[in-house]
Amino acid sequence: MQTEYAHPEVLVDTAWVEAHHADAGVKVLEVDEDVLLYEQGHVPGAVKLDWHTELQRPDVRDFVDEAGFAALMERKGVSNDDVVILYGDKSNWWAAYAFWFLKYNGHADVRLMDGGRAKWVAEGRPTSTETPSPAPGRYAVPYRDASIRAFAPDVLQHLLAVKDGRGALVDVRSPAEFSGEKLHMPEYPQEGALRGGHIPGAANVPWAKAVNEDGTFRPASELAALYEGEGVTRDAPVVAYCRIAERSSHTWFVLKYLLGYPNVRNYDGSWTEWGNMVGVPIEQGDGT
Repeated sequence: MQTEYAHPEVLVDTAWVEAHHADAGVKVLEVDEDVLLYEQGHVPGAVKLDWHTELQRPDVRDFVDEAGFAALMERKGVSNDDVVILYGDKSNWWAAYAFWFLKYNGHADVRLMDGGRAKWVAEGRPTSTETPSPAPGRYAVPYRDASIRAFAPDVLQHLLAVKDGRGALVDVRSPAEFSGEKLHMPEYPQEGALRGGHIPGAANVPWAKAVNEDGTFRPASELAALYEGEGVTRDAPVVAYCRIAERSSHTWFVLKYLLGYPNVRNYDGSWTEWGNMVGVPIEQGDGT
């Protein structure tokens, strides 16, 4: 049950969304890897958030700044005191990424729809192809939460703690990516790296191990056993990464909100930065 989680309030089920998606003060955003899915049908009233074009500034390879984020939220009809419900495909890969970014920008009440888009559709719940035109929101970024984001210098510093057993790194990619066997991913040309492998000392816990077949999150007891069994424990700071931080956002969400780990950061540069960066160490193989 959701009450097993450290913060059950950050998850809502599909039934809750069907009952409350039109409530005043509730704003539903769909965030998909496949950005064409929204037009095929979405939760009625849900607004599309396109991670390709709306969260990033390509001129600096970074996120939109505070003013840009505030303007984006206002265009989506979101105000500071709204409850934002996020969902998407791939068991909420990109929805979790958007959750992390909203929390980075200090939004107070953000929740994921457990099971994401696939569960909603599988249950035969209503969908709409109409694109809503929400009234503009009123938004100002209250702060940026630097405690949940890691940059490359932070990870280099964190390696000292990992080496001494005072910290953990979790690589949430597939075993083939982790070992370096799979260097290029033709389906994701934007995620290329010159070197394959992983950051030294990282534990490999693929993100999908945290979810059931229907895309919902596994019980807290199973999640705790999964991560603790790989040495990723709540008593030490943790940094999670993947290739471009969407899968690691999913794991960050699990560790911080479902298991209540007090110190978890998402390294959004991830392997596309680390694998291309001069002078940083890597390891190859399965880590044994």
